[in-house]
Amino acid sequence: MITRELAAEFVANLIVLFIVLIFIRILISFLPRIPYIPALRAFLDFVESVTSPYLGLFRRVLPSVRLGPAALDLTPMVATLVLVFVGLYLLVPLIRG
Repeated sequence: MITRELAAEFVANLIVLFIVLIFIRILISFLPRIPYIPALRAFLDFVESVTSPYLGLFRRVLPSVRLGPAALDLTPMVATLVLVFVGLYLLVPLIRG
């Protein structure tokens, strides 16, 4: 039987998994060249395809911070903070009741 507690725990785990995927995407962005390994490429494509729509919502609103010739993308940080606040502090307690 699915209880409210079980549903809330499931949603919380999905949110944490999504945060991990965003963190992996951040780490990938720091690597200049990634060797072509088919399994790795499939995983990286999966991470990008899953996180791109959510991060795209924030990229439309939040411009990159210019640091001389470089730019700092704050989108993953803001998106993660919003996900934690809305998901873990509002949605999960609301499901628990």
